Amino acid sequence: MSKETEKQRWQRNFADLLQELRVAQTGVQILFAFLLTLPFSNGFTRTSEFQRDVYIVALLAAAAATALIISPVAFHRALFRQGRKPELVRFAHRMATGGLAFMLIAMVSAVLLITDFVLDRPIAFLLSALTGFWFLVFWVILPFVRRNWGEDDIDDDDDDPDTTIGR
Repeated sequence: MSKETEKQRWQRNFADLLQELRVAQTGVQILFAFLLTLPFSNGFTRTSEFQRDVYIVALLAAAAATALIISPVAFHRALFRQGRKPELVRFAHRMATGGLAFMLIAMVSAVLLITDFVLDRPIAFLLSALTGFWFLVFWVILPFVRRNWGEDDIDDDDDDPDTTIGR
């Protein structure tokens, strides 16, 4: 198998990143849609001031996540056919990372909102903290720990926009 050119690597990195964003985009859009409809449901009038504040945090975090995760599309449109794929991949990587951070906030806030509505507040805080920890384990801790595993087995550094940014 022949080595890919730098241009081919950037193209592949961009295609891989777009696939990842499609998955994240679907999740954040479903959560955002749920949050947008929530105030119009019958039970929303029974929420406490704390729950409404948590709702606003979840809604704004979901909106921010949506904007960041979709922003590479707008950036691509602005840079289309200008030969700036490396810049586009770097930007999209940063926006995807920021979007995931806001999605984490939105998810934990949504869990807190719902659990606080149906359970006692201490239990709601505990379950929300566990939810946040669970997301951090799979989105941050395991990927960070896994970064250097098996380096001798497969040279897949080119698959990660982080490792190709400086090249």
